[in-house]
Order: sequence, then C-alpha cells, then structure tokens
Amino acid sequence: MWWVLGLGMMLAVTMLLAVGLGPVAVPLDTVLRIFSGQVSGESQAATWSTSEESIVMLLRTPRVLLGAAVGAGLALCGVALQALTRNILAEPYLLGVTSGASAVSASVILFGAGAGIGSVSLASGAFLGALGAGIAVFLLARVGSQMTSVRLVLAGVSVGYVLNALTSLLIFASDDPNAGRSVLFWTLGSLTQATGTSALTTWAAVVLALVMLLYRARPLDALASGDATAQTLGISPTKLRAAVMIVTALCVGALVAASGGIGFVGLIVPHIARLCVGATHRTLLPVAALLGAIFLVWADVLARVLVAPQELPLGIVTALLGAPLLFVLVRRLNSNS
Repeated sequence: MWWVLGLGMMLAVTMLLAVGLGPVAVPLDTVLRIFSGQVSGESQAATWSTSEESIVMLLRTPRVLLGAAVGAGLALCGVALQALTRNILAEPYLLGVTSGASAVSASVILFGAGAGIGSVSLASGAFLGALGAGIAVFLLARVGSQMTSVRLVLAGVSVGYVLNALTSLLIFASDDPNAGRSVLFWTLGSLTQATGTSALTTWAAVVLALVMLLYRARPLDALASGDATAQTLGISPTKLRAAVMIVTALCVGALVAASGGIGFVGLIVPHIARLCVGATHRTLLPVAALLGAIFLVWADVLARVLVAPQELPLGIVTALLGAPLLFVLVRRLNSNS
C-alpha cells in the first residue's frame, strides 16, 4: 500500500513537471496557474500568455496523460504475460500482439484500408490487429485441450516474425516515401497525436485491464509457480491463459492504436517492480503500472528535448534507457544464481 501511495504521488509530480518541459519550456508556477485558471474559470489577466496556455492545455497535458496510460498498460501486460509464460523475457512484442496491431495499422496508413469508417480507422485497425494476433497465437499454441507456456512463446514468436515481415512488405510495396516514413516513425512509437479523447479512452482500457487482472491475481500467482501447482489448487491453466491473452490483446490494441509500438517498457518495468514489492500479483500489478507510467512520461520528455526542435521516436528512447537496465538485471540474476 505504501508503495502504491508513494508512486502515485511521484507520478503526479512527474506529470506536472513533464507538462512544462519541452522545446518551449513553461515554468512550473505558470503551469499551476493555468490549471488553476481552468478550474476556477479565471481569465489569464496577463499572468501567462495565450501561447503558454495552448501549449499546456492543448499539446502537453493530453500527451502526458496518454504517455502515463500507455506506460501503465504496457507494464501491466508485461507482468501478465511473464506470469502466463513463466518467461522473464515475455512482453507484448514477444507474443506477436504488438506486431499484429502494427501490421494492420500500417496497411491503413499506406493504402487507406478501412478508410470508409472515418478517423477511427487507424485505432480500429490496431485494435483488431492485436486481437487477431492474440487469437492466432492462442490457436497455434493450443493442441487438443492443452496450452503450455513453451508452445505459447513459440507460437507468439512465429506470429510476430510473420507480421513484422508483412509490415516491412507493406512499406516496400508503397510508392509513397512519406507514407513509408510515417509508418516507420509510428511503429517506433510516438505521442504526437495525443488528444484528450485518446488519453481518456486509453486510460479507460488500462483501468479495465487492471481490474480484470487483479481479479485473477491469485490464479496468476499459482500459474507463475507452474501448471501443476495451479491444477492442484483447482485452476485450469488453459482457461486462465486464454482469459489473460484476451485481456492483454485488447489492452495492447488500445495502446498501439494511440501511440504505436513502444518496446522495453513491458519487459523491464515488471522486473523492477518485483525487486520493489516481490512477486505477489495483487501488489505487483498496481506498482508495475505506476512505475511504467512514470518511466514512459520521462522517456517522452527526453524524446522531445534531446534533439529539439526535432523529436525522437519514443521506442528509440525506451530502448536506450531499457537496454542498460536489462543488462543490470541480468548481472543481478547471475550474481544471485
């Protein structure tokens, strides 16, 4: 509980600071006055400029809210998938869910597939792509009525490679170089398209996923100890894996639809959370979500200030931050073995 309260306060401070940071910095006291003015209906009264208000309310606040939601969701999915497969390297990328969302979204950007449904075509494509990839992995991993963690990982890797190849083929087949660059930037992750609506929608998906995973916290604890342990406690590993795969696919679809593919968060953050609070999922899930939100908000700050006025793809920043952390974790595991 103390970890959750402490990290919740840290996330609130992080989000306030992040709103003011960027190519055009806005002082923290100005950010607070703008927020206060929005709540109270106070006019700017020359205490802040119109451009500062636009930057804070229209650009930075939706972006920070979306970044926190995406980071929290990726960390949640990483925790669930690592318990599901009993594999410390499991994350949405490993099981092909992110690749499915990216492949369908790339087809929407490059060829206008699904354009008839309007501005929601990209989000719908990513959502359906993630769900379709999750179903494909589930069907490939299931033999008879059984689904083991090894088959789940192998099926996920296979589906992921096929869908990554499909995405590359779509880029190669497109005769529009600008569209190809857009797909490449989008598949590496970005929060530039954040809006208030997308942030709220993504938060709703993440909160729903958290509630559903917390409901299965005890079964996940048992499954992480092995299928035999779960069966001894009356838990069906196959049914649990199917339920968690559906929750994960739906959540990742919402995340990728809003921000593109962002790696390393779902891999690294769950391990950091376990070092803090242990492996009990009732505590691990909310702590990982908060750590993931904090991590991605700061990664996005770096993405927009390191090479300002240009912006780095967010996936590059998370990889640069996550790879050294992974190396430290590997050394720690070796020293404990």
